[in-house]
Amino acid sequence: MAVTAPVDVDASTRPRTTTGRGRLTRLVRDRTLLLMMLPGLVFFLLFEGAALLGNVVIFLDYVPFLGFSGSRWVGLDNAVELFADPSFWQALVNTVALALLQLIFFFPLPVALALLLHSITRDWIRKSVQSIVYLPHFVSWVIVVAMFQQVLGGAGLLNGVLADNGLHTVSIFSDPALFRPLMVAELIWKDCGWGTIIVLAALHNVDDQLYEAAAMDGASAARRLWHVTLPALRPILILLLILRLGDILNVGFEQVLLQRDSFSPRVAEVLDTFTYYHGVIGGNWGGAALAGVIKGLIGLALVIVANRIAHRLGEEGVYR
Repeated sequence: MAVTAPVDVDASTRPRTTTGRGRLTRLVRDRTLLLMMLPGLVFFLLFEGAALLGNVVIFLDYVPFLGFSGSRWVGLDNAVELFADPSFWQALVNTVALALLQLIFFFPLPVALALLLHSITRDWIRKSVQSIVYLPHFVSWVIVVAMFQQVLGGAGLLNGVLADNGLHTVSIFSDPALFRPLMVAELIWKDCGWGTIIVLAALHNVDDQLYEAAAMDGASAARRLWHVTLPALRPILILLLILRLGDILNVGFEQVLLQRDSFSPRVAEVLDTFTYYHGVIGGNWGGAALAGVIKGLIGLALVIVANRIAHRLGEEGVYR
């Protein structure tokens, strides 16, 4: 009597082992995608990976004309000098304060604007509004700052109207207390519309049947937003938040540099401008490089912590 071999019912669920022949087959199959990825990989290796080696200037009294090998090795002297510099700590505090304001006031606005655009039922109106709100992203910071100065500056439109009506004029571009709100307002005007793109793409993937089922159950627009839209957006919002945390201390080098002298370096100096003035202008390359490394490490730590918190909450996060 023939004996039938037992059937392994779990075989389909076990992870497949990839042999050398299997890997070669996959490489041949995905050769087009790999070739498309090659320019980006080369760019990353040259301008991101290889550039990390330049951080060795942290331990050198770096002189560009002498190069890495000719510059004098100073160990941790640059770190001691940097941490004893009050302007570094002031720049760090200014950067963190501005970053938190941008996170609180800028991050939710593209989501709100995307929800508003998604609620417009007429396609031509929605597309027209989308095109208009995208445009400021393509305007350089030089033009943006000039436009704000023409409206809010000492000889701008606002003061002209106030003076014509016998009211006191205001000096927004020279009041240190208004530096951070002005930075956030300019960022919102420039990039709020551009930030809606990813959220709108996620909204288009929400199943319309969920909205129809909720409407048949008597759910109002607010309840459909709370119980259907926001849960559908939660993974992409968490992903965007984690990515934003990794880049949180990049508060806008060009934007700040263009307006730093109008206010006061005491409130307008951030880590990016500190690095520029101490490294490129002042020649303290080691301290400036260390300030940049500290900024990067803070961003990396925030990404790791936020990603782990996302996993604890049952979300995918950025990586596993």
